[in-house]
Amino acid sequence: MTMRFAPVSESQITRAIVGEFAKEFENYAETDVIIVGGGPSGLVAGKELASAGVEVLIIERNNYLGGGFWLGGFLMNKLTVRSPAETILDELGVPYKEYNKVKVAGLYVADASHACSKLIAATCDAGVKILNMVALDDVVLHNEKVSGVVVNWSAVSALPKEIACVDPVSLESKIVIDATGHDASVVKKLEERGLLKIKGQGAMWVERSENLVVEHTSEFYPGLIVTGMAVSAAYGLPRMGPTFGAMLMSGKKAAEVAIEKLRV
Repeated sequence: MTMRFAPVSESQITRAIVGEFAKEFENYAETDVIIVGGGPSGLVAGKELASAGVEVLIIERNNYLGGGFWLGGFLMNKLTVRSPAETILDELGVPYKEYNKVKVAGLYVADASHACSKLIAATCDAGVKILNMVALDDVVLHNEKVSGVVVNWSAVSALPKEIACVDPVSLESKIVIDATGHDASVVKKLEERGLLKIKGQGAMWVERSENLVVEHTSEFYPGLIVTGMAVSAAYGLPRMGPTFGAMLMSGKKAAEVAIEKLRV
Protein backbone atom coordinates (compact mmCIF):
# COMPACT_ATOMS: atom_id res chain seq x y z
CA MET A 1 0.00 0.00 0.00
CA THR A 2 1.34 3.42 -1.02
CA MET A 3 0.54 6.30 1.30
CA ARG A 4 1.61 9.93 1.28
CA PHE A 5 1.02 11.99 4.40
CA ALA A 6 0.22 15.69 4.25
CA PRO A 7 3.33 17.90 3.84
CA VAL A 8 3.77 19.53 7.28
CA SER A 9 6.91 21.00 8.82
CA GLU A 10 8.26 20.38 12.33
CA SER A 11 7.61 23.99 13.35
CA GLN A 12 3.97 23.76 12.25
CA ILE A 13 3.50 20.70 14.44
CA THR A 14 5.01 22.57 17.39
CA ARG A 15 2.77 25.60 16.76
CA ALA A 16 -0.29 23.36 16.60
CA ILE A 17 0.51 21.76 19.97
CA VAL A 18 1.46 24.96 21.79
CA GLY A 19 -1.26 27.11 20.27
CA GLU A 20 -4.15 24.75 20.91
CA PHE A 21 -2.98 23.88 24.42
CA ALA A 22 -2.58 27.56 25.36
CA LYS A 23 -6.02 28.40 23.98
CA GLU A 24 -7.68 25.60 25.94
CA PHE A 25 -5.70 26.35 29.12
CA GLU A 26 -6.82 29.98 28.95
CA ASN A 27 -10.46 28.98 28.41
CA TYR A 28 -10.38 26.74 31.47
CA ALA A 29 -8.67 29.20 33.81
CA GLU A 30 -12.20 29.72 35.12
CA THR A 31 -14.76 26.93 34.92
CA ASP A 32 -17.79 25.40 36.64
CA VAL A 33 -16.18 22.37 38.29
CA ILE A 34 -12.57 21.31 38.77
CA ILE A 35 -12.02 17.66 39.65
CA VAL A 36 -8.67 16.87 41.26
CA GLY A 37 -7.78 13.30 40.36
CA GLY A 38 -8.53 11.24 37.26
CA GLY A 39 -9.27 7.89 38.89
CA PRO A 40 -12.60 6.05 38.57
CA SER A 41 -14.54 8.38 40.88
CA GLY A 42 -13.24 11.53 39.24
CA LEU A 43 -13.84 10.22 35.74
CA VAL A 44 -17.42 9.14 36.49
CA ALA A 45 -18.17 12.45 38.20
CA GLY A 46 -16.73 14.35 35.25
CA LYS A 47 -18.67 12.29 32.71
CA GLU A 48 -21.96 12.77 34.55
CA LEU A 49 -21.44 16.51 35.00
CA ALA A 50 -20.38 17.17 31.41
CA SER A 51 -23.32 15.10 30.14
CA ALA A 52 -25.57 17.48 32.10
CA GLY A 53 -24.01 20.50 30.38
CA VAL A 54 -21.57 21.46 33.14
CA GLU A 55 -18.11 22.71 32.15
CA VAL A 56 -15.57 20.37 33.77
CA LEU A 57 -11.79 20.26 34.05
CA ILE A 58 -9.93 17.25 35.50
CA ILE A 59 -6.37 17.71 36.70
CA GLU A 60 -4.27 14.57 37.08
CA ARG A 61 -0.74 14.46 38.48
CA ASN A 62 0.25 11.35 36.50
CA ASN A 63 0.73 10.96 32.77
CA TYR A 64 -2.13 8.45 32.65
CA LEU A 65 -5.74 8.35 33.82
CA GLY A 66 -7.64 5.73 35.76
CA GLY A 67 -5.61 5.28 38.94
CA GLY A 68 -5.93 1.75 40.32
CA PHE A 69 -8.81 1.10 37.92
CA TRP A 70 -6.22 0.22 35.25
CA LEU A 71 -4.77 -2.66 37.25
CA GLY A 72 -7.54 -4.10 39.39
CA GLY A 73 -5.85 -5.72 42.39
CA PHE A 74 -2.39 -7.07 43.21
CA LEU A 75 -1.05 -6.33 39.69
CA MET A 76 -3.66 -8.72 38.30
CA ASN A 77 -5.66 -6.79 35.74
CA LYS A 78 -9.09 -8.02 36.75
CA LEU A 79 -11.40 -5.69 38.63
CA THR A 80 -14.45 -6.50 40.69
CA VAL A 81 -17.66 -4.61 41.35
CA ARG A 82 -20.54 -5.53 43.61
CA SER A 83 -24.16 -5.12 42.60
CA PRO A 84 -25.65 -2.62 41.76
CA ALA A 85 -22.46 -1.05 40.35
CA GLU A 86 -22.49 -3.37 37.32
CA THR A 87 -25.10 -0.97 35.91
CA ILE A 88 -22.26 1.49 35.25
CA LEU A 89 -20.35 -1.19 33.36
CA ASP A 90 -23.53 -1.70 31.33
CA GLU A 91 -23.68 2.03 30.57
CA LEU A 92 -20.07 1.97 29.38
CA GLY A 93 -20.51 -1.19 27.32
CA VAL A 94 -17.96 -3.15 29.35
CA PRO A 95 -18.33 -6.96 29.29
CA TYR A 96 -18.25 -8.72 32.65
CA LYS A 97 -19.28 -11.97 34.27
CA GLU A 98 -20.73 -12.93 37.61
CA TYR A 99 -18.25 -14.71 39.83
CA ASN A 100 -19.38 -18.05 41.26
CA LYS A 101 -22.95 -16.92 41.80
CA VAL A 102 -23.82 -20.19 43.56
CA LYS A 103 -21.64 -19.13 46.49
CA VAL A 104 -21.32 -15.34 46.01
CA ALA A 105 -24.28 -13.54 44.47
CA GLY A 106 -23.78 -10.07 43.03
CA LEU A 107 -19.98 -10.05 42.56
CA TYR A 108 -18.87 -9.23 39.01
CA VAL A 109 -15.48 -9.42 37.30
CA ALA A 110 -14.25 -7.44 34.28
CA ASP A 111 -10.99 -6.75 32.47
CA ALA A 112 -9.50 -3.68 34.12
CA SER A 113 -7.89 -2.17 31.03
CA HIS A 114 -11.08 -2.58 29.00
CA ALA A 115 -13.25 -0.99 31.69
CA CYS A 116 -10.81 1.83 32.31
CA SER A 117 -10.34 2.69 28.63
CA LYS A 118 -14.11 2.72 28.11
CA LEU A 119 -14.56 5.05 31.08
CA ILE A 120 -11.82 7.41 29.88
CA ALA A 121 -13.32 7.51 26.38
CA ALA A 122 -16.84 8.14 27.71
CA THR A 123 -15.55 10.97 29.90
CA CYS A 124 -13.75 12.62 26.98
CA ASP A 125 -16.74 12.07 24.69
CA ALA A 126 -18.95 13.86 27.22
CA GLY A 127 -16.77 16.96 26.86
CA VAL A 128 -14.55 16.87 29.95
CA LYS A 129 -11.16 18.56 29.48
CA ILE A 130 -8.11 16.97 31.12
CA LEU A 131 -4.71 18.27 32.22
CA ASN A 132 -2.16 15.51 32.81
CA MET A 133 1.08 15.88 34.77
CA VAL A 134 -0.50 18.73 36.73
CA ALA A 135 -0.33 18.55 40.52
CA LEU A 136 -2.30 20.28 43.25
CA ASP A 137 -0.19 22.87 45.05
CA ASP A 138 -2.84 24.66 47.10
CA VAL A 139 -6.47 25.76 47.12
CA VAL A 140 -8.07 29.09 46.27
CA LEU A 141 -10.18 30.33 49.21
CA HIS A 142 -12.66 33.18 48.92
CA ASN A 143 -14.75 34.11 51.98
CA GLU A 144 -14.25 30.70 53.62
CA LYS A 145 -15.27 28.84 50.44
CA VAL A 146 -13.08 26.73 48.15
CA SER A 147 -13.12 28.63 44.87
CA GLY A 148 -10.46 26.88 42.81
CA VAL A 149 -7.05 25.27 42.92
CA VAL A 150 -3.42 26.28 42.68
CA VAL A 151 -1.45 23.98 40.37
CA ASN A 152 2.02 23.31 39.08
CA TRP A 153 3.60 20.80 36.74
CA SER A 154 4.08 17.47 38.54
CA ALA A 155 7.74 17.32 37.56
CA VAL A 156 8.52 20.50 39.51
CA SER A 157 8.27 18.63 42.83
CA ALA A 158 11.06 16.30 41.71
CA LEU A 159 13.51 19.14 41.08
CA PRO A 160 16.18 20.13 43.65
CA LYS A 161 15.03 23.09 45.72
CA GLU A 162 17.87 25.21 44.34
CA ILE A 163 16.33 25.17 40.85
CA ALA A 164 12.66 24.52 41.60
CA CYS A 165 11.58 28.16 41.89
CA VAL A 166 8.67 27.66 39.48
CA ASP A 167 5.66 29.62 40.68
CA PRO A 168 2.30 27.83 40.37
CA VAL A 169 -0.81 29.25 38.70
CA SER A 170 -4.41 29.38 39.88
CA LEU A 171 -7.55 28.00 38.28
CA GLU A 172 -10.92 29.25 39.52
CA SER A 173 -14.13 27.25 39.71
CA LYS A 174 -17.53 27.29 41.37
CA ILE A 175 -16.95 23.85 42.87
CA VAL A 176 -13.91 21.62 43.46
CA ILE A 177 -14.21 17.84 43.78
CA ASP A 178 -11.52 15.93 45.67
CA ALA A 179 -11.11 12.64 43.79
CA THR A 180 -7.51 12.03 44.85
CA GLY A 181 -8.20 8.68 46.49
CA HIS A 182 -6.52 7.66 49.74
CA ASP A 183 -4.44 10.87 49.74
CA ALA A 184 -7.47 13.21 50.00
CA SER A 185 -5.05 15.90 48.83
CA VAL A 186 -7.49 18.81 48.61
CA VAL A 187 -9.01 18.08 52.00
CA LYS A 188 -5.53 17.90 53.54
CA LYS A 189 -4.69 21.38 52.22
CA LEU A 190 -7.56 22.68 54.33
CA GLU A 191 -6.45 20.60 57.30
CA GLU A 192 -2.97 22.12 57.05
CA ARG A 193 -4.58 25.53 57.53
CA GLY A 194 -6.50 24.38 60.60
CA LEU A 195 -9.85 24.79 58.83
CA LEU A 196 -10.95 21.22 59.51
CA LYS A 197 -9.75 17.94 60.97
CA ILE A 198 -9.97 14.62 59.18
CA LYS A 199 -10.05 11.21 60.83
CA GLY A 200 -7.98 9.27 58.31
CA GLN A 201 -8.82 6.05 56.57
CA GLY A 202 -9.86 3.04 58.61
CA ALA A 203 -8.84 -0.59 58.22
CA MET A 204 -10.22 -2.92 55.56
CA TRP A 205 -13.90 -3.88 55.73
CA VAL A 206 -15.25 -4.14 52.20
CA GLU A 207 -18.92 -4.81 52.87
CA ARG A 208 -19.26 -1.91 55.29
CA SER A 209 -16.94 0.47 53.47
CA GLU A 210 -18.68 0.54 50.08
CA ASN A 211 -22.07 1.47 51.50
CA LEU A 212 -20.56 4.14 53.74
CA VAL A 213 -18.42 5.73 51.03
CA VAL A 214 -21.43 6.32 48.79
CA GLU A 215 -23.57 7.44 51.73
CA HIS A 216 -20.95 10.02 52.85
CA THR A 217 -20.16 11.42 49.40
CA SER A 218 -20.99 15.05 50.04
CA GLU A 219 -19.87 18.65 50.34
CA PHE A 220 -17.23 18.30 53.05
CA TYR A 221 -16.37 22.01 53.21
CA PRO A 222 -18.04 24.94 51.43
CA GLY A 223 -17.19 24.58 47.75
CA LEU A 224 -15.45 21.20 48.19
CA ILE A 225 -17.08 17.84 47.47
CA VAL A 226 -15.35 14.55 48.33
CA THR A 227 -15.74 11.40 46.28
CA GLY A 228 -14.31 7.88 46.19
CA MET A 229 -11.60 6.96 48.65
CA ALA A 230 -11.14 10.62 49.57
CA VAL A 231 -14.48 10.15 51.36
CA SER A 232 -12.99 7.31 53.39
CA ALA A 233 -9.99 9.41 54.44
CA ALA A 234 -12.09 12.48 55.22
CA TYR A 235 -14.70 10.70 57.34
CA GLY A 236 -12.55 7.95 58.85
CA LEU A 237 -14.35 5.11 57.05
CA PRO A 238 -13.00 1.62 56.44
CA ARG A 239 -11.04 1.06 53.24
CA MET A 240 -12.51 -1.17 50.55
CA GLY A 241 -9.50 -2.63 48.77
CA PRO A 242 -9.51 -3.74 45.12
CA THR A 243 -13.22 -3.55 44.38
CA PHE A 244 -14.50 -0.53 42.53
CA GLY A 245 -18.28 -0.42 42.75
CA ALA A 246 -18.48 2.25 45.42
CA MET A 247 -15.86 4.35 43.66
CA LEU A 248 -17.99 4.41 40.52
CA MET A 249 -21.27 5.02 42.36
CA SER A 250 -19.64 7.67 44.55
CA GLY A 251 -18.58 9.53 41.40
CA LYS A 252 -22.20 9.56 40.24
CA LYS A 253 -23.38 10.86 43.59
CA ALA A 254 -20.67 13.56 43.64
CA ALA A 255 -21.96 14.79 40.29
CA GLU A 256 -25.51 14.92 41.67
CA VAL A 257 -24.34 16.92 44.70
CA ALA A 258 -22.41 19.31 42.46
CA ILE A 259 -25.38 19.89 40.16
CA GLU A 260 -27.57 20.72 43.17
CA LYS A 261 -24.96 23.20 44.44
CA LEU A 262 -24.64 24.84 41.02
CA ARG A 263 -28.42 25.41 40.94
CA VAL A 264 -28.36 27.42 44.17
